[in-house]
Amino acid sequence: MSGAEVLIAFDFGQRRIGIATGNLLTRTASPLTTVQVGAHFPWDDIDRIIAEWRPQRLVVGQPGGEGPLATRVARFVGELGERYGLAVATVDEALTSHAAHAELREARRSGHLRRRLDRTKLDPHAACLIAEQWLSEQPQETSNA
Repeated sequence: MSGAEVLIAFDFGQRRIGIATGNLLTRTASPLTTVQVGAHFPWDDIDRIIAEWRPQRLVVGQPGGEGPLATRVARFVGELGERYGLAVATVDEALTSHAAHAELREARRSGHLRRRLDRTKLDPHAACLIAEQWLSEQPQETSNA
C-alpha cells in the first residue's frame, strides 16, 4: 500500500495511544498497535510508525467538551501537524472506547477472539473505529471511466 492510500488514526488516552491504519481507497481500517504515554508524547514510537506507513493523512479522536484531556489532545493534534507536515483531521470520539469494548467482547463470546480482553487490544481497536468514522464521513469519489 503506498502512502497516498494510507491514513493513521489515533485514540489518545492519558496513559496509552491506540493506533490504527486506514486505506483511503477501500475505506477500511485495521488496528495496529498501542504506545505508552508518559509526561511527554511518545514521538520516537510515532516517528517509527509514520516512517514505516508513510501516510497521507492523520486522524485523531477528539473528546467532547473541555478539560485536561481535551486540551492535551488539541496540543497533540497541533504537534502532529507541525512535526510531520501532514493534514490532521479530528473526529468526535464519543463512545469509541465503549463501542470497541463491546465489539471485542462479542468477538470473544463468538470464538473469533481467543484471549481475554486487555487494553492493548482495546485502544488500537478504538483507533480503528475512529478511522472508520472519518472514512465514512468523506464523500465517495466517483470514477468517470
